[in-house]
Amino acid sequence: MPRLIYRYIVILLLATASSAYAEGNTIGYGTELEGFPYPYPVEHFRFASQEQDLQMGYMDVSPKGLPNGHTVVLMHGKNFCGATWETTIAVLTDVGYRVVVPDQIGFCSSTKPEHYQYSFQQLATNTMALLKHLQVSRSILIGHSTGGMLAARFALMYPEAVEKLVMVNPIGLEDWKALGVPSRTVDQWYERELKLSFDGVRQYEKSVYYCGRWKAEYDRWVDMLIGLNQGPGHKLVAWNSALIYDMIFIQPVVYEFPLLKMPTTLMLGDADTTAIGSDIAPPEVKGKIGRYKLLGKEVIKTIPQGRLIEFPGFGHAPQIEDPVMFHKALLDDLARANN
Repeated sequence: MPRLIYRYIVILLLATASSAYAEGNTIGYGTELEGFPYPYPVEHFRFASQEQDLQMGYMDVSPKGLPNGHTVVLMHGKNFCGATWETTIAVLTDVGYRVVVPDQIGFCSSTKPEHYQYSFQQLATNTMALLKHLQVSRSILIGHSTGGMLAARFALMYPEAVEKLVMVNPIGLEDWKALGVPSRTVDQWYERELKLSFDGVRQYEKSVYYCGRWKAEYDRWVDMLIGLNQGPGHKLVAWNSALIYDMIFIQPVVYEFPLLKMPTTLMLGDADTTAIGSDIAPPEVKGKIGRYKLLGKEVIKTIPQGRLIEFPGFGHAPQIEDPVMFHKALLDDLARANN
């Protein structure tokens, strides 16, 4: 399908969806997010893992105009999808980057296995298989939130394949369990995920991700998450989400930041307070976790070729909250690496 026609169809779908959000009606999407409009065509990489056939949804977007010879791989967060990178994709392709945006197994447009041993190593291995399939031997990795943890693990496993690492408000800048956050079992995470609601997620994101501020356009991303959770694959989606939360909580990467061998930039909205398990942490623990204003300055000292960019007063998703500010800083940082 020609890209212009595809984009026109997407615009029509977004207009219809926006009307539904305004009326407060959550749309139910398929188990692999069927029905949700992505900004670019979604392709599928089929492969075998852990004795089962799986598929990863991904976007592979060519540069506009003259290619600059670099490929960027964008890694989404836990409550996000490849689609949430839409503005970043447009900005990067406009200046000549090829951009590859996978949805990890268990998320969004990819398979939700009934049983899967989730680890950041496994997800990194899956991503490397996709990049080999696409003949991408070396790339710039940009990971947001949980995607930042995954990008760091990928960079540690495959340093020769990573030109530069950028982590945008990554979670995992601290080890919550070591700091006293109580553990949840997978069953407890599952029960929690079964109860997700549009209003509950919006209130959480408003408070934690956006520092008490909300724009109507953010509703689209809440609908994406809740529409997936409340669609026909409700239980399977919730089960995979529970397994993924368990992975995030028990597999910290922060201790290995000193081993990163490539130029690494940490981009932080410093008012972010995201911390897994903070809702059940005792007050004395809750008060000392998720403090990105302090975490960034502490962590950057441990990264050999580290650079810290802070966005004062912004929260967990600065690329969504203020795209112009964020992308100017990102392009400036990438230009430094290319000089």
